[in-house]
Amino acid sequence: MTLTITLVRHGQTYLNARRHMQGSCDSPLTRTGRAGVRVTAQHLARHDFEAAYSSPQGRAVLTAMEILRHHPDLPLTVDKDLRELSFGSFERRPESQLDAVEPWAELVPRVLSGTHPGIGGGEPGAAFMSRVREVFARVLAAHDDAWHPGATTDRHVLVVGHGLTLGAWLATLDPSRVRALPNASVSTVEVRDGVTHLVSAGVDVAGHGSVAARSAPAPHDLAPARLTPVR
Repeated sequence: MTLTITLVRHGQTYLNARRHMQGSCDSPLTRTGRAGVRVTAQHLARHDFEAAYSSPQGRAVLTAMEILRHHPDLPLTVDKDLRELSFGSFERRPESQLDAVEPWAELVPRVLSGTHPGIGGGEPGAAFMSRVREVFARVLAAHDDAWHPGATTDRHVLVVGHGLTLGAWLATLDPSRVRALPNASVSTVEVRDGVTHLVSAGVDVAGHGSVAARSAPAPHDLAPARLTPVR
């Protein structure tokens, strides 16, 4: 049987639209962002989710609540470890200011490999990757009756989060397919018999394109994650 995980990045915010850094800080969804989330919510309305998880940050919670309008009986579980990476002193500053110090295409591989000491004094890469792995391990463990060998039921869960947090986990599953995740985009992972398969990453359902969705290569030493069935 199969555990399907649908991952959704939050809708476009004012800081996203202005190309400013937004990690631990927050800002409201723009009108375009709210409209895009509604498109994504409608796209996901046909799915029968059995659980829903979200980052505690407002932009993610609002996105999750819009999706759950189509699933009114489904409670939302907020997990602090789904929060975005902190950019330290670069929070709310233009992306160009960070790029002048450390280009995005060089920074992200160091974060994903766990070697970055922390952007602007923010969260170190090793700590970030550890909590990303741990939070998704908890999600998998909560639904292991669908993916461990001998499972007898299918399950489908929703996870709403952030570009780097969701992208970091996807990178551990298949480093060759690291890509930017547009706002309100949808990614799909399937887990069957303890084996993960990245079905799709960053499907731009809302049509937000490259705004606040910058690509970067995966580190060469990032090995794909392997699941150990939870008993």
